Amino acid sequence: MRASDSRLDQILSSLYEQRISPDEARKLLVSYQDLGFAKLDRDRSERTGFSEVIYGEGKTVEQIVRLLKELVGTERRVLATRVSPEAAAAACAELPELDYNEAARTLSWRAPGEPPARYEGYVAVVSAGTADQPVAEEAAVTAEAFGCRVERVYDVGVAGIDRLFANLEVIRGATSIVVVAGMEGALGSVLAGLVRNPIVAVPTSVGYGANFRGLSALLTLINACAPGISVVNIDNGFGAGYYAALIASLPAASGAAPATNGRRADAGSAQ
Repeated sequence: MRASDSRLDQILSSLYEQRISPDEARKLLVSYQDLGFAKLDRDRSERTGFSEVIYGEGKTVEQIVRLLKELVGTERRVLATRVSPEAAAAACAELPELDYNEAARTLSWRAPGEPPARYEGYVAVVSAGTADQPVAEEAAVTAEAFGCRVERVYDVGVAGIDRLFANLEVIRGATSIVVVAGMEGALGSVLAGLVRNPIVAVPTSVGYGANFRGLSALLTLINACAPGISVVNIDNGFGAGYYAALIASLPAASGAAPATNGRRADAGSAQ
């Protein structure tokens, strides 16, 4: 039974037993909090496993701070993305426990006593070049916020492919892999031909004119010859980190033992 189903049963039982009024039940059944400028999804963590994530671009500093205060007051993990340094400074002044990642432009928080990692294994975040690092960091911070351990493997693009080969062991050991690449986006195809792990690729807008602000990398990745690649939108590190974390959480959700290097951790050696 899902947590949201259990909550509904409790409300209906209370109403049936006349412990609450119909008006009280109606208020409890509303799954969001209306803040005027936004309707905060209070039920999302029960439905999906993680609370609503704040997208900072387009919001005022005051709106971002208000949303963060509401979430920190009720959730165990909180994440805001695309937060400007000015908004981050204001938020940290109000909530000093927040952690701002300047490269990723993220604000994150974990409740006291909440373990850093929820799942066995780790997510590998692999970037082609140093210029791709802001998007890679957004993916890494997102996966960490969702309860994953993250191994960062940066600046291993195909222009110096020996750097990639030198880091294959840690990449192959991951439960899932995020590949972040601009220019022509070749790293995703190359890596998919070298590993058995699921890959989520992020094309970035890094590149010269014919890169078309990430379009050429996007087309390369969605036309990749090597199978096993899912592709998110240009510069969408958040989406990639979220997807990789969902993959990492599956063994825990199903009760199965986590996989290691493509094999079940409880598999015995052949005799």
